[in-house]
Amino acid sequence: MTTVPTTRRAAAQTVLQVATTPLDDLRSLIPYLDSRTPLLWQRKGDGMAGIGEALRLEFRGPDRIAEASATWRELAAAAHVDDAVRTPGTGLIAFGTFAFADDSDAVSTLIVPEVVIGRRGTRTWITRIHRAGDPPLTDRCEARPRTTPLGDEYRLTLLPGTLGKEGYQQAVAQAVEKIREHDLSKVVLARDLKAHLPQESDLRRALVELGLGYPDCWTFAVDGLVGSSPETLVRVHHGTVTARVLAGTISRGRDAASDRDAAIALATSTKDQDEHRFAVASVIDALRPHSADLAASDLPFTLKLPNLWHLATDVAGTLSDGASSLDLADALHPTAAVAGTPRSEAIELIHELEPFDRGRYAGPVGWVGGDGDGEWAIALRCAQVAPDGGLTAYAGAGIVADSDPERELAETTMKFRPIVEAFG
Repeated sequence: MTTVPTTRRAAAQTVLQVATTPLDDLRSLIPYLDSRTPLLWQRKGDGMAGIGEALRLEFRGPDRIAEASATWRELAAAAHVDDAVRTPGTGLIAFGTFAFADDSDAVSTLIVPEVVIGRRGTRTWITRIHRAGDPPLTDRCEARPRTTPLGDEYRLTLLPGTLGKEGYQQAVAQAVEKIREHDLSKVVLARDLKAHLPQESDLRRALVELGLGYPDCWTFAVDGLVGSSPETLVRVHHGTVTARVLAGTISRGRDAASDRDAAIALATSTKDQDEHRFAVASVIDALRPHSADLAASDLPFTLKLPNLWHLATDVAGTLSDGASSLDLADALHPTAAVAGTPRSEAIELIHELEPFDRGRYAGPVGWVGGDGDGEWAIALRCAQVAPDGGLTAYAGAGIVADSDPERELAETTMKFRPIVEAFG
Protein backbone atom coordinates (compact mmCIF):
# COMPACT_ATOMS: atom_id res chain seq x y z
CA MET A 1 0.00 0.00 0.00
CA THR A 2 1.25 3.50 -0.89
CA THR A 3 -0.03 6.41 1.17
CA VAL A 4 -0.67 9.98 0.10
CA PRO A 5 2.23 12.26 1.16
CA THR A 6 1.57 13.97 4.50
CA THR A 7 2.28 17.64 5.11
CA ARG A 8 4.08 18.85 8.23
CA ARG A 9 0.85 20.32 9.61
CA ALA A 10 -0.96 17.02 9.13
CA ALA A 11 1.99 15.08 10.55
CA ALA A 12 1.85 17.18 13.72
CA GLN A 13 -1.72 15.92 14.24
CA THR A 14 -0.87 12.29 13.48
CA VAL A 15 -0.45 9.85 16.35
CA LEU A 16 1.33 6.62 15.55
CA GLN A 17 0.96 3.41 17.52
CA VAL A 18 4.21 1.42 17.52
CA ALA A 19 4.90 -2.04 18.92
CA THR A 20 8.21 -3.93 18.71
CA THR A 21 8.47 -7.57 19.79
CA PRO A 22 11.20 -10.22 19.45
CA LEU A 23 11.19 -12.42 16.37
CA ASP A 24 12.75 -15.85 16.07
CA ASP A 25 14.42 -17.62 13.14
CA LEU A 26 15.30 -14.57 11.04
CA ARG A 27 18.01 -15.53 8.56
CA SER A 28 17.70 -12.89 5.84
CA LEU A 29 15.94 -9.56 5.45
CA ILE A 30 15.62 -9.25 1.68
CA PRO A 31 13.03 -12.03 1.05
CA TYR A 32 10.51 -10.05 3.13
CA LEU A 33 10.75 -6.99 0.88
CA ASP A 34 8.33 -5.89 -1.79
CA SER A 35 9.87 -6.72 -5.15
CA ARG A 36 9.07 -3.35 -6.76
CA THR A 37 9.24 -0.89 -3.83
CA PRO A 38 11.76 -2.34 -1.34
CA LEU A 39 12.75 -0.50 1.85
CA LEU A 40 16.10 -1.71 3.13
CA TRP A 41 19.05 -0.65 5.27
CA GLN A 42 21.63 -3.40 5.71
CA ARG A 43 25.30 -3.98 6.44
CA LYS A 44 26.93 -7.38 6.98
CA GLY A 45 23.45 -8.91 7.08
CA ASP A 46 22.25 -6.68 9.92
CA GLY A 47 19.71 -3.92 9.50
CA MET A 48 16.03 -3.35 8.81
CA ALA A 49 13.57 -4.26 6.07
CA GLY A 50 10.44 -2.14 5.72
CA ILE A 51 7.10 -3.33 4.39
CA GLY A 52 4.27 -1.02 3.36
CA GLU A 53 3.87 2.64 4.27
CA ALA A 54 2.17 3.86 7.42
CA LEU A 55 3.24 7.44 6.67
CA ARG A 56 5.13 9.29 3.93
CA LEU A 57 6.58 12.76 4.47
CA GLU A 58 7.91 14.81 1.56
CA PHE A 59 10.18 17.86 1.54
CA ARG A 60 11.76 20.19 -1.01
CA GLY A 61 14.03 23.22 -1.16
CA PRO A 62 17.07 24.45 0.77
CA ASP A 63 15.53 23.69 4.20
CA ARG A 64 14.39 20.15 3.29
CA ILE A 65 16.53 18.31 5.88
CA ALA A 66 15.90 20.84 8.64
CA GLU A 67 12.15 20.65 7.98
CA ALA A 68 12.32 16.86 8.02
CA SER A 69 14.12 16.95 11.36
CA ALA A 70 11.59 19.31 12.93
CA THR A 71 8.63 17.34 11.56
CA TRP A 72 10.09 14.06 12.76
CA ARG A 73 10.71 15.45 16.24
CA GLU A 74 7.04 16.47 16.52
CA LEU A 75 5.79 13.17 15.13
CA ALA A 76 8.00 11.10 17.44
CA ALA A 77 6.97 13.10 20.50
CA ALA A 78 3.31 12.27 19.88
CA ALA A 79 3.82 8.56 19.10
CA HIS A 80 2.86 5.78 21.49
CA VAL A 81 5.72 3.27 21.50
CA ASP A 82 5.92 -0.15 23.13
CA ASP A 83 9.45 -1.49 22.51
CA ALA A 84 10.29 -4.83 24.10
CA VAL A 85 13.66 -5.14 22.33
CA ARG A 86 15.32 -1.71 22.72
CA THR A 87 18.22 -1.83 20.32
CA PRO A 88 19.16 0.55 17.47
CA GLY A 89 16.46 0.25 14.79
CA THR A 90 13.60 -0.84 17.06
CA GLY A 91 10.57 1.21 17.99
CA LEU A 92 9.51 4.05 15.72
CA ILE A 93 11.78 4.51 12.69
CA ALA A 94 11.66 6.12 9.26
CA PHE A 95 13.73 5.41 6.18
CA GLY A 96 14.88 8.56 4.40
CA THR A 97 16.49 9.85 1.23
CA PHE A 98 17.28 13.48 0.42
CA ALA A 99 18.05 15.33 -2.79
CA PHE A 100 21.59 16.57 -3.29
CA ALA A 101 20.80 20.08 -4.51
CA ASP A 102 18.62 22.78 -2.97
CA ASP A 103 16.85 23.34 -6.29
CA SER A 104 16.51 19.67 -7.28
CA ASP A 105 13.30 18.43 -8.85
CA ALA A 106 13.68 15.22 -6.83
CA VAL A 107 11.53 15.02 -3.73
CA SER A 108 13.14 14.22 -0.38
CA THR A 109 11.26 11.68 1.70
CA LEU A 110 10.87 10.11 5.12
CA ILE A 111 8.91 6.85 4.97
CA VAL A 112 7.50 5.15 8.06
CA PRO A 113 6.79 1.50 7.18
CA GLU A 114 3.78 -0.45 8.41
CA VAL A 115 6.04 -3.34 9.34
CA VAL A 116 9.78 -3.47 10.06
CA ILE A 117 11.71 -6.75 10.21
CA GLY A 118 15.12 -6.22 11.83
CA ARG A 119 18.24 -7.91 13.07
CA ARG A 120 21.34 -6.68 14.87
CA GLY A 121 23.82 -9.29 16.04
CA THR A 122 21.87 -12.00 17.86
CA ARG A 123 18.77 -9.81 18.34
CA THR A 124 15.90 -9.98 15.85
CA TRP A 125 12.54 -8.24 15.95
CA ILE A 126 9.36 -7.15 14.24
CA THR A 127 7.83 -3.68 14.57
CA ARG A 128 4.24 -2.89 13.59
CA ILE A 129 3.15 0.72 13.09
CA HIS A 130 -0.31 2.12 12.45
CA ARG A 131 -2.15 5.39 12.92
CA ALA A 132 -4.17 5.77 16.09
CA GLY A 133 -7.82 5.01 15.32
CA ASP A 134 -6.99 2.47 12.62
CA PRO A 135 -7.25 -1.26 13.39
CA PRO A 136 -3.92 -2.76 14.55
CA LEU A 137 -2.00 -4.57 11.83
CA THR A 138 -2.36 -7.85 13.71
CA ASP A 139 -6.11 -7.57 13.13
CA ARG A 140 -5.65 -7.00 9.40
CA CYS A 141 -2.80 -9.31 8.39
CA GLU A 142 -0.78 -12.32 9.42
CA ALA A 143 1.29 -12.20 12.59
CA ARG A 144 4.47 -12.50 10.53
CA PRO A 145 4.88 -11.30 6.93
CA ARG A 146 5.58 -13.99 4.38
CA THR A 147 8.80 -14.29 2.43
CA THR A 148 8.49 -14.59 -1.34
CA PRO A 149 10.95 -16.12 -3.83
CA LEU A 150 12.95 -13.79 -6.06
CA GLY A 151 11.53 -13.06 -9.50
CA ASP A 152 13.04 -14.05 -12.83
CA GLU A 153 16.61 -13.05 -13.60
CA TYR A 154 17.28 -10.08 -15.87
CA ARG A 155 20.33 -8.41 -17.37
CA LEU A 156 20.61 -4.71 -18.16
CA THR A 157 23.14 -2.84 -20.26
CA LEU A 158 23.78 0.59 -18.80
CA LEU A 159 24.53 3.12 -21.54
CA PRO A 160 26.00 6.66 -21.43
CA GLY A 161 23.45 9.16 -20.18
CA THR A 162 23.31 12.93 -20.46
CA LEU A 163 27.08 13.30 -19.98
CA GLY A 164 29.10 10.80 -22.02
CA LYS A 165 32.77 9.88 -21.66
CA GLU A 166 34.13 12.63 -23.93
CA GLY A 167 31.86 15.21 -22.37
CA TYR A 168 32.98 14.18 -18.91
CA GLN A 169 36.66 14.54 -19.78
CA GLN A 170 35.95 17.99 -21.21
CA ALA A 171 34.12 18.94 -18.01
CA VAL A 172 37.07 17.76 -15.91
CA ALA A 173 39.47 19.81 -18.03
CA GLN A 174 37.28 22.88 -17.58
CA ALA A 175 37.14 22.27 -13.85
CA VAL A 176 40.94 22.02 -13.61
CA GLU A 177 41.24 25.31 -15.47
CA LYS A 178 38.73 26.98 -13.10
CA ILE A 179 40.56 25.63 -10.05
CA ARG A 180 43.91 26.94 -11.26
CA GLU A 181 42.46 30.35 -12.10
CA HIS A 182 40.20 30.90 -9.09
CA ASP A 183 40.07 30.44 -5.33
CA LEU A 184 38.76 26.88 -5.58
CA SER A 185 40.52 23.84 -4.12
CA LYS A 186 38.33 20.94 -5.22
CA VAL A 187 35.11 20.15 -7.07
CA VAL A 188 33.38 16.79 -7.44
CA LEU A 189 32.03 16.10 -10.92
CA ALA A 190 29.70 13.22 -11.75
CA ARG A 191 28.45 11.53 -14.89
CA ASP A 192 25.46 9.27 -15.49
CA LEU A 193 24.48 5.96 -17.07
CA LYS A 194 20.95 4.95 -18.08
CA ALA A 195 18.97 1.78 -18.63
CA HIS A 196 15.37 0.54 -18.44
CA LEU A 197 14.13 -2.26 -16.23
CA PRO A 198 11.83 -4.83 -17.84
CA GLN A 199 8.26 -4.83 -16.54
CA GLU A 200 7.82 -6.71 -13.25
CA SER A 201 11.59 -6.82 -12.58
CA ASP A 202 12.42 -7.81 -9.01
CA LEU A 203 14.65 -5.12 -7.47
CA ARG A 204 15.55 -7.52 -4.68
CA ARG A 205 17.86 -9.34 -7.09
CA ALA A 206 20.08 -6.27 -7.33
CA LEU A 207 20.01 -5.86 -3.54
CA VAL A 208 21.14 -9.47 -3.05
CA GLU A 209 24.07 -8.88 -5.42
CA LEU A 210 25.03 -5.64 -3.68
CA GLY A 211 24.73 -7.12 -0.20
CA LEU A 212 26.82 -10.16 -1.05
CA GLY A 213 29.39 -8.28 -3.13
CA TYR A 214 29.86 -5.33 -0.76
CA PRO A 215 29.04 -6.59 2.75
CA ASP A 216 31.06 -3.83 4.46
CA CYS A 217 29.02 -1.11 2.73
CA TRP A 218 25.54 0.17 3.55
CA THR A 219 23.19 -1.58 1.13
CA PHE A 220 20.02 0.49 0.84
CA ALA A 221 16.72 0.82 -0.97
CA VAL A 222 14.54 3.84 -0.25
CA ASP A 223 11.84 5.16 -2.60
CA GLY A 224 13.47 3.67 -5.70
CA LEU A 225 17.03 4.67 -4.79
CA VAL A 226 19.14 1.51 -4.54
CA GLY A 227 22.85 1.12 -3.90
CA SER A 228 25.72 0.13 -1.62
CA SER A 229 27.54 3.09 -0.09
CA PRO A 230 30.94 2.80 1.59
CA GLU A 231 30.69 6.23 3.22
CA THR A 232 28.99 6.86 6.57
CA LEU A 233 27.83 10.45 6.61
CA VAL A 234 26.92 10.31 10.30
CA ARG A 235 25.82 7.81 12.95
CA VAL A 236 24.27 8.83 16.27
CA HIS A 237 23.78 6.34 19.10
CA HIS A 238 23.13 7.21 22.75
CA GLY A 239 24.89 10.57 22.58
CA THR A 240 27.88 9.43 20.52
CA VAL A 241 28.47 10.70 16.99
CA THR A 242 30.67 8.97 14.42
CA ALA A 243 31.42 9.49 10.73
CA ARG A 244 33.67 7.93 8.13
CA VAL A 245 35.21 10.16 5.48
CA LEU A 246 36.28 8.69 2.14
CA ALA A 247 38.15 10.68 -0.50
CA GLY A 248 41.00 9.47 -2.68
CA THR A 249 40.55 6.36 -4.79
CA ILE A 250 42.54 3.79 -6.76
CA SER A 251 41.63 0.51 -8.42
CA ARG A 252 42.50 -2.80 -6.76
CA GLY A 253 45.46 -4.71 -8.20
CA ARG A 254 45.08 -7.93 -10.16
CA ASP A 255 47.25 -9.95 -7.75
CA ALA A 256 48.60 -9.58 -4.21
CA ALA A 257 51.75 -7.72 -5.25
CA SER A 258 50.03 -5.22 -7.55
CA ASP A 259 47.24 -4.76 -5.00
CA ARG A 260 49.78 -3.87 -2.32
CA ASP A 261 51.49 -1.47 -4.73
CA ALA A 262 48.14 0.18 -5.48
CA ALA A 263 47.47 0.75 -1.79
CA ILE A 264 50.93 2.25 -1.30
CA ALA A 265 50.51 4.48 -4.36
CA LEU A 266 47.22 5.80 -2.97
CA ALA A 267 48.65 6.41 0.50
CA THR A 268 51.58 8.39 -0.93
CA SER A 269 49.67 10.30 -3.63
CA THR A 270 49.83 14.06 -3.06
CA LYS A 271 46.74 14.58 -5.18
CA ASP A 272 44.67 12.05 -3.22
CA GLN A 273 46.01 13.21 0.15
CA ASP A 274 45.04 16.79 -0.70
CA GLU A 275 41.56 15.70 -1.80
CA HIS A 276 41.14 13.70 1.39
CA ARG A 277 42.30 16.53 3.63
CA PHE A 278 39.64 18.86 2.20
CA ALA A 279 36.93 16.24 2.85
CA VAL A 280 37.98 15.59 6.45
CA ALA A 281 38.17 19.30 7.23
CA SER A 282 34.63 19.87 5.96
CA VAL A 283 33.24 17.12 8.21
CA ILE A 284 35.12 18.30 11.31
CA ASP A 285 34.07 21.92 10.73
CA ALA A 286 30.42 20.88 10.44
CA LEU A 287 30.39 18.61 13.51
CA ARG A 288 32.56 20.61 15.90
CA PRO A 289 29.72 22.95 17.01
CA HIS A 290 27.82 19.84 18.17
CA SER A 291 30.68 18.00 19.91
CA ALA A 292 33.31 19.47 22.23
CA ASP A 293 35.58 16.40 22.12
CA LEU A 294 35.48 15.59 18.41
CA ALA A 295 38.55 13.63 17.33
CA ALA A 296 39.96 12.21 14.10
CA SER A 297 43.07 10.19 13.33
CA ASP A 298 46.13 12.19 12.30
CA LEU A 299 46.66 10.17 9.11
CA PRO A 300 44.10 8.48 6.85
CA PHE A 301 44.08 4.71 6.45
CA THR A 302 43.58 2.69 3.28
CA LEU A 303 40.16 1.04 3.15
CA LYS A 304 39.92 -2.08 0.99
CA LEU A 305 36.72 -2.75 -0.94
CA PRO A 306 36.16 -5.49 -3.53
CA ASN A 307 36.95 -3.18 -6.45
CA LEU A 308 38.70 -0.13 -4.95
CA TRP A 309 41.07 1.23 -2.34
CA HIS A 310 39.94 4.41 -0.60
CA LEU A 311 41.68 6.80 1.74
CA ALA A 312 39.55 6.86 4.89
CA THR A 313 39.38 8.72 8.19
CA ASP A 314 37.06 7.95 11.11
CA VAL A 315 35.72 10.84 13.18
CA ALA A 316 34.10 10.40 16.62
CA GLY A 317 32.86 12.49 19.51
CA THR A 318 30.21 13.01 22.19
CA LEU A 319 27.20 15.16 21.37
CA SER A 320 27.00 18.25 23.53
CA ASP A 321 23.77 19.85 22.30
CA GLY A 322 21.20 17.07 21.88
CA ALA A 323 21.29 17.20 18.09
CA SER A 324 19.58 14.35 16.25
CA SER A 325 21.07 12.34 13.41
CA LEU A 326 18.94 14.37 11.00
CA ASP A 327 20.21 17.64 12.49
CA LEU A 328 23.79 16.46 11.91
CA ALA A 329 23.04 15.25 8.39
CA ASP A 330 21.71 18.74 7.70
CA ALA A 331 24.88 20.32 9.12
CA LEU A 332 27.16 18.02 7.12
CA HIS A 333 25.48 17.98 3.71
CA PRO A 334 27.04 18.38 1.26
CA THR A 335 30.54 17.44 2.39
CA ALA A 336 33.65 18.19 0.37
CA ALA A 337 33.72 14.49 -0.55
CA VAL A 338 30.68 14.98 -2.83
CA ALA A 339 30.68 18.73 -3.53
CA GLY A 340 34.10 20.34 -3.10
CA THR A 341 35.91 23.16 -1.32
CA PRO A 342 34.87 25.92 -0.77
CA ARG A 343 31.34 24.51 -0.74
CA SER A 344 29.38 27.34 -2.38
CA GLU A 345 31.87 27.87 -5.21
CA ALA A 346 32.08 24.13 -5.82
CA ILE A 347 28.30 23.74 -6.03
CA GLU A 348 28.12 26.66 -8.45
CA LEU A 349 30.67 24.95 -10.69
CA ILE A 350 28.79 21.64 -10.46
CA HIS A 351 25.66 23.38 -11.73
CA GLU A 352 27.70 24.89 -14.56
CA LEU A 353 29.45 21.70 -15.71
CA GLU A 354 26.97 18.89 -14.95
CA PRO A 355 24.10 18.93 -17.49
CA PHE A 356 21.68 17.03 -15.24
CA ASP A 357 19.95 17.09 -11.87
CA ARG A 358 21.74 14.68 -9.50
CA GLY A 359 18.47 13.86 -7.79
CA ARG A 360 19.19 11.93 -4.57
CA TYR A 361 22.67 10.86 -5.71
CA ALA A 362 25.29 12.12 -3.18
CA GLY A 363 22.55 13.14 -0.74
CA PRO A 364 21.90 11.61 2.69
CA VAL A 365 20.22 8.18 2.75
CA GLY A 366 19.50 6.11 5.84
CA TRP A 367 17.15 5.93 8.81
CA VAL A 368 16.18 7.87 11.92
CA GLY A 369 14.66 6.57 15.14
CA GLY A 370 12.06 8.11 17.38
CA ASP A 371 14.81 9.24 19.78
CA GLY A 372 16.70 10.99 16.96
CA ASP A 373 19.43 8.36 16.77
CA GLY A 374 20.11 6.89 13.35
CA GLU A 375 22.54 6.00 10.61
CA TRP A 376 23.00 8.03 7.43
CA ALA A 377 25.27 7.30 4.49
CA ILE A 378 26.09 9.37 1.45
CA ALA A 379 24.13 7.95 -1.48
CA LEU A 380 27.01 6.67 -3.59
CA ARG A 381 27.38 3.58 -5.84
CA CYS A 382 23.66 3.90 -6.49
CA ALA A 383 20.92 4.18 -9.08
CA GLN A 384 17.48 5.77 -9.05
CA VAL A 385 14.69 3.61 -10.44
CA ALA A 386 11.65 5.55 -11.69
CA PRO A 387 8.08 4.16 -11.49
CA ASP A 388 8.15 3.51 -15.26
CA GLY A 389 11.32 1.39 -14.94
CA GLY A 390 13.79 4.02 -16.06
CA LEU A 391 17.11 3.63 -14.25
CA THR A 392 19.80 6.28 -13.83
CA ALA A 393 23.12 5.54 -12.14
CA TYR A 394 25.70 8.14 -11.09
CA ALA A 395 29.39 8.17 -10.23
CA GLY A 396 31.76 11.07 -9.56
CA ALA A 397 35.39 11.95 -8.88
CA GLY A 398 37.10 14.69 -6.90
CA ILE A 399 38.83 17.17 -9.20
CA VAL A 400 41.83 19.17 -7.94
CA ALA A 401 44.49 21.29 -9.64
CA ASP A 402 46.59 18.37 -10.91
CA SER A 403 43.70 16.08 -11.94
CA ASP A 404 44.01 14.24 -15.24
CA PRO A 405 40.73 13.91 -17.23
CA GLU A 406 41.51 10.38 -18.41
CA ARG A 407 42.31 9.18 -14.90
CA GLU A 408 39.18 10.79 -13.44
CA LEU A 409 37.07 9.11 -16.13
CA ALA A 410 38.63 5.77 -15.21
CA GLU A 411 37.81 6.42 -11.54
CA THR A 412 34.13 6.95 -12.32
CA THR A 413 34.14 3.72 -14.35
CA MET A 414 35.45 1.84 -11.30
CA LYS A 415 32.78 3.44 -9.12
CA PHE A 416 30.01 2.38 -11.51
CA ARG A 417 31.04 -1.25 -11.13
CA PRO A 418 28.77 -2.20 -8.15
CA ILE A 419 25.62 -1.01 -9.95
CA VAL A 420 26.67 -2.29 -13.39
CA GLU A 421 27.31 -5.76 -11.94
CA ALA A 422 24.20 -5.77 -9.72
CA PHE A 423 21.89 -5.05 -12.65
CA GLY A 424 23.99 -6.67 -15.40
